[in-house]
Amino acid sequence: MRGRGQADGAEAGQTRDASRDSLTERRILDAAHTVFLRRGTAGARMQEIAASAGVNQALLHYYFRSKDGLSQAVFRRAASQLFPRVIAMLASDTPLEQKVAGVVQLELEQLSRAPYLPGYIISELNHHPDRVPQLVAALTAMTPEDVRPKVLLRLRRQLDAAVKAGRIRRIAPEQFLVNLLSLCIFPFAARPMMMALLGLDQRGFDRFIDRRRDELADFFLGALRP
Repeated sequence: MRGRGQADGAEAGQTRDASRDSLTERRILDAAHTVFLRRGTAGARMQEIAASAGVNQALLHYYFRSKDGLSQAVFRRAASQLFPRVIAMLASDTPLEQKVAGVVQLELEQLSRAPYLPGYIISELNHHPDRVPQLVAALTAMTPEDVRPKVLLRLRRQLDAAVKAGRIRRIAPEQFLVNLLSLCIFPFAARPMMMALLGLDQRGFDRFIDRRRDELADFFLGALRP
């Protein structure tokens, strides 16, 4: 029989191996995340991901089985970065005006750190509409059928109260939601076009977003006032 010291050594080695495996998987996913977001699923190449992660292509298949498996793992991770805090804010009891300002701050802060994210998510959902439930689940741990009433009913009550108080004109909660999120997301989803049209380099685009962060909530609420 092995001595206790040998058993402890074997267990420690297994722990180190498991940690090393976990780190390798994370490194592959980090590299794939960068490549998929920049090139999309169709344009991404497993060879480039392997080189970026510092591994051979066989390890990509060992951890994720196929390009599609890796693509789905990246999509789940990317989706979870985009909306969770925003959904929580929209579904909260935060007063309406503060809610608008909070959503603007959260969205522009997150997307400034990951400007390729909206374009990637939109492209993936256009090519794989079956991933919509996956997106919602990654964001909220709920189905779309669960999320809609949680957000829209709360917004409807707040909007009705604001209309009754004379603070805003009547607007459907669906229109309110889409208008607000679109104003936040569009500059990033169309970033190359926006930079070309406005004559901006990356630093100029960053300044443009900083100014938008300061002004967008007031603009949005001003458009709703009677």
